[in-house]
Amino acid sequence: MSTRDVVFPSGRQALYERNRYSPAIRSNGLLFVSGQVGSREDGSPEPELEAQVRRAFDNLNAILASAGCTFDDVIDVTVFLVNPEQTFERIWQIVPEYWGEAPHPTLTGIGVTWLYGFDFEIKVIAKLPEES
Repeated sequence: MSTRDVVFPSGRQALYERNRYSPAIRSNGLLFVSGQVGSREDGSPEPELEAQVRRAFDNLNAILASAGCTFDDVIDVTVFLVNPEQTFERIWQIVPEYWGEAPHPTLTGIGVTWLYGFDFEIKVIAKLPEES
């Protein structure tokens, strides 16, 4: 088996190691980012929904930056929402702060009943910068 090319954002490696997963893997010119939630440095959730969504995007952007990417490099997004019928509009008011201008990435939204104490999760696939 080949070694995975893992991307770790600064300051959170212990959290990922404790939970036994990689934040992101580089493969064939793409970056596959694990689902990011609105967790604080210690792994606990932000209690307020809007702060949780912003923290999830901040955690995502830290991983993207560690790989030399920005959200502009994202080509595919999957979001998971607890109680989407009650939270979608509140969450989607925040998304434009991070999403950027059109053309936007592809999107799949999934309503779930449980996210380990969180209300929002985002996972993405991004194109890595060209090697020069």
